[in-house]
Amino acid sequence: MLWYKVQKLLIEKEMSINQLSLKMGLSKNNRTMYQLRDGKIKKPSFELMCKIADALDVSLDYFRKRDD
Repeated sequence: MLWYKVQKLLIEKEMSINQLSLKMGLSKNNRTMYQLRDGKIKKPSFELMCKIADALDVSLDYFRKRDD
């Protein structure tokens, strides 16, 4: 569910995973976002979620809302 929301925003903003990582202050070779995409990160840290939200210009609440 989390990755679905991240991916939706990436598509809307025409942004790649690498671009998102760089905007989050991670190195180009950092695998964090790929690990999140692949389900290897089950419970992302608050810090990571804040970086994702800031980089995608959304509030943390965006990720808390359920898509019914």
